[in-house]
Formats: sequence, structure tokens, C-alpha cells
Amino acid sequence: MARLIFFAVLFLVLFLLLKHFTRRRDRDDTGTPAAPPPADAADPSPVMVACAHCGVHLPRTETLAGPDGVYCSEAHRAAAARGPGNDR
Repeated sequence: MARLIFFAVLFLVLFLLLKHFTRRRDRDDTGTPAAPPPADAADPSPVMVACAHCGVHLPRTETLAGPDGVYCSEAHRAAAARGPGNDR
């Protein structure tokens, strides 16, 4: 039982030390917390959309506009233009 308490206290001390040192690392030279990134920073993640024909998701910048939405390839855009049931 004493071993269990010893290791629990040791774990707690190590956890608190690690938390303390990571907090110090995140502060700049003035002792104030580092500033968060600006709110107007561009979001690096692309907007994902689904192909209107097959449903595969891809970045909006890689899609082709068609009659009923966006498509993943020229073949799917052409199939949509031919109408439903005419996939070939």
C-alpha cells in the first residue's frame, strides 16, 4: 500500500513540474503569456464539398461547376448534363 501511495505522489509531482515548465516555455521574455494568433489569419484548411454525382468529398478549388452543383470530374459533370439514369 505504501508503494502505491509513493508512486501516486511521485506521479503528481512529475505532472506538476511538467506543467510548470511547459507554462514557462509558452511565455515570452516579458513574463506575459504569448499573444494568440490574429483573428483575421487565413484558415489553411480548404473548404470541402461533395460531388453532386458520386458524393466524394474534395476541396472546392478542385471541383468543376455543373448544372446541379459541383462535380469531381468532367465525366460526372457530363453525366449530370445528360440527366438521371444516363450514366454511360
